[in-house]
Amino acid sequence: MCTEPLLLSPRLKEQSLPLSLSLMGSRTTTILASIIVFLVSLAPQYCTVLATSHCHFPAIFNFGDSNSDTGGLSAVFGQAPPPHGESFFHGPAGRYCDGRLLIDFIAEHLGLPYLSAYLDSVGSNFSHGANFATAGSTIRPQNTTLQQSGFSPISLNVQWYEFNDFHHRSQIVRSTGRIYRELLPEVEVFSQALYTFDIGQNDLTSGYFLNLSSSEVKANVPDILGQFKDIITYIYGQGGRNFWIHNTGPFGCLPYVLDRLPLLAAGIDRAGCGSPFNEVARFFNHELKNTVEQLREELPKAAITYVDIYSLKYSLYTHTRKNGFKESLRACCGHGGKYNYNKHIGCGGKIRVRGKDVVVGKPCQDPSVWINWDGVHYSQAANKWIFEHIVNGSFSDPPVPLHMACHRHPNPPQ
Repeated sequence: MCTEPLLLSPRLKEQSLPLSLSLMGSRTTTILASIIVFLVSLAPQYCTVLATSHCHFPAIFNFGDSNSDTGGLSAVFGQAPPPHGESFFHGPAGRYCDGRLLIDFIAEHLGLPYLSAYLDSVGSNFSHGANFATAGSTIRPQNTTLQQSGFSPISLNVQWYEFNDFHHRSQIVRSTGRIYRELLPEVEVFSQALYTFDIGQNDLTSGYFLNLSSSEVKANVPDILGQFKDIITYIYGQGGRNFWIHNTGPFGCLPYVLDRLPLLAAGIDRAGCGSPFNEVARFFNHELKNTVEQLREELPKAAITYVDIYSLKYSLYTHTRKNGFKESLRACCGHGGKYNYNKHIGCGGKIRVRGKDVVVGKPCQDPSVWINWDGVHYSQAANKWIFEHIVNGSFSDPPVPLHMACHRHPNPPQ
């Protein structure tokens, strides 16, 4: 890949012109020389764009919340019950979705197996990476238990501790040989891997659930992103070089927010979403992008891609049928209420009737035409639609496709 422009001295530029051009007169020669100088000046950015070698990512290490949890919370606090997983895995698979998540589609595209959750010891293979995400996780540690608030104690700093321990101990155990050489990654993998992040939404919603105002939630964002920045820096210090970072989605369009945090009519936009909540999400994303730009300057060997998930998710709500869906704000799997969501009876939830458990949190007939799965998470169909729009780099900064995310790019001019 080109990293330096081709520099020519003025004399060399003149000498490099063909003899026939030198006979055309000084004015013509000067014009042509100026054109050449201009084209040479563009070389750095065009070298970057034209770097065509595909990246080889032998592994993925993922950090996040339920948007990318492939079994972490289920392994610790109990499996996500049926009908989760029904559309693809034909049963519970540790995901709060009817099928695959964005991280699953990313792994598929890179030719890698689905990520095993770091916390799941049953049947896991970590040779191609590990997933440290858990549902309900936040960047900043919460001062409540899972039972009190619904937010995971496994915040991003804990996920970092897990990764740090895994990085070190995996090599010790792998050196013993036997089956461990097949189940654990080689040391080179850690510097070649893709590090993916999808986290931050719960930091914002947790503030609202504690009765903070939008201004108060915004005031927490610098500290939240300061802790996020620290984790990226720590991973870089461990040899991580390739980072793929999703911004946060329009949580003001999610049933669990609309149901639990009612708004006046003036706070509802034409798509039916909560405008104040989405405005806070956009503020967070603006600051996250600034943080990414700072990281690019401070971590010169890192290739950091910022992915605008928000715009894609919001377009699902504003152009639902145009994008191939029929239901937007209501949950496919749930029970009761305007949005088919009840925080006390979730997807797969049961009630006791005459001494027997009866499932009332049932799924819709065709999840493939619903955007929302269970009031909190997106359906497999929506995840697939989003992935198909981010894989080519159309919503990335810099605009590079997934398979080129190991190439460093300078910050674009402001």
